[in-house]
Amino acid sequence: MTNTLPSFETVLESYDPAMGLEIHVELNTNSKMFCGCPTVFGGEPNTQVCPTCLGLPGAMPVVNAKGVEAAIRIGLALNCEIAEWCRFARKNYFYPDMPKNFQTSQYDEPIAFEGYLDVDVDGETFRVEIERAHMEEDTGKATHVGGATGRIQGADYSLIDYNRAGIPLIEIVTKPILGAGAKAPEVAKAYVAAVRELIVALGVSDARMDQGSIRADVNLSLSPKGSGTLGTRTETKNVNSLRSVERAVNYEMRRHAAVLGAGEKILQETRHWHEDTSVTTSGRPKSDADDYRYFPEPDLVPVAPSREWVEELRATLPEFPWLRRARLQAEWGFSDLEMRDTVGAGAFDLVEETVAAGAAPQAARKWWLTELARRANEQGVEVSALGVTPAQVAAVQALVEAGTINDKLARQVFDGLLAGEGTPEEIVAARGLEIVSDEGALSAAVDKAIAENPDIADKIRDGKVSAAGALIGSVMKEMRGQADAGRVRELVLEKLG
Repeated sequence: MTNTLPSFETVLESYDPAMGLEIHVELNTNSKMFCGCPTVFGGEPNTQVCPTCLGLPGAMPVVNAKGVEAAIRIGLALNCEIAEWCRFARKNYFYPDMPKNFQTSQYDEPIAFEGYLDVDVDGETFRVEIERAHMEEDTGKATHVGGATGRIQGADYSLIDYNRAGIPLIEIVTKPILGAGAKAPEVAKAYVAAVRELIVALGVSDARMDQGSIRADVNLSLSPKGSGTLGTRTETKNVNSLRSVERAVNYEMRRHAAVLGAGEKILQETRHWHEDTSVTTSGRPKSDADDYRYFPEPDLVPVAPSREWVEELRATLPEFPWLRRARLQAEWGFSDLEMRDTVGAGAFDLVEETVAAGAAPQAARKWWLTELARRANEQGVEVSALGVTPAQVAAVQALVEAGTINDKLARQVFDGLLAGEGTPEEIVAARGLEIVSDEGALSAAVDKAIAENPDIADKIRDGKVSAAGALIGSVMKEMRGQADAGRVRELVLEKLG
């Protein structure tokens, strides 16, 4: 069917999309949610386990207080109400990476509920309503060995690592997102990006999508245009990048439209997102909540955060990322487009740190979004992973402003920084990059350029000052770029009247 999917524009002519997003945030607590096992990423398989997180008979769970604290702070940041009393529940299902055959989660009594988050897409604000943010534990990790896809179908055997089982999770569930229309894929991406930024600002998770510490599930349905009803939804699981969230919504809208257009029904199911081909494939039929046979967890006492504690935690909330961006944009004097490009390039924090190190905002932005972004692109890495620090960029800019080097020579300094040749000052000295300020040497180079270009010199004498650029270029070439172009221009005009 993938070859016959309608265009995105065609889908919008006949259908209204509805989305629901579920974001799982893996907390950075030192121990798991219900036991004392460590939570370090990348440990040897099955070395960070105990009878409790392995679900052995007789093992009793104890709630991680830091996990509860993080849940409350996340709920407050999402404008949620915080429950005065809530409890855990058992979500019952059989799956190999759930050693207890149930997941300790929350169901009808979450710790945070009825919130919202506003996101901006091309100047338009969309309010995403949050149904709940609840506490639960992560599952283990299954690795399917053999076969071509890495999935269980066609695999020779499977391996289970329970190190991740029991790690604290916060699941943030939206209400249906309606009315986004053509911007639905962008709204989904913007929402996940905003939540991720918020989580990082709160300091409760590193929120690395590449390591699975924040994962997004995308629920989507289509309904006939203007009907006001909700169609049958599918849930695309564990989408692991912001770009893929956008692409998954786009693809599923087109796939749903193709199925409905053929007179068939949408199957309520989970779907797998394939990063390499940008398509989804069928997973398993999706159960409704009743099928999980939720019931209150008998081995854990209810959680009843006092109002005083909640207000204490509210006071710890940081400046929200979007408010910080608005404040710094005003301080820096960036236009909306300049700010959007800075954020889009992943350079916002780098520019902020470079400014803090002493560089002017526009100069900091210039280096990160041009020279350094180009080099990062050539190496296939994020600009933040390039290996040049904000302090070094500020030092390079200070050398430019002091007249020690110019922008062209600064590029060679960045070559030296990437090669590990020392500080910017050391690189300038070792490579002999300092601008020539010897008036005698500059004057001799100008005289030579005039002598070698008599026609251009005559034009300048006749009043065509714009022709001076050619002589300046000749001098700069002679001086290997190590001359002050402004001073060279002054000398040219002085000598030619």
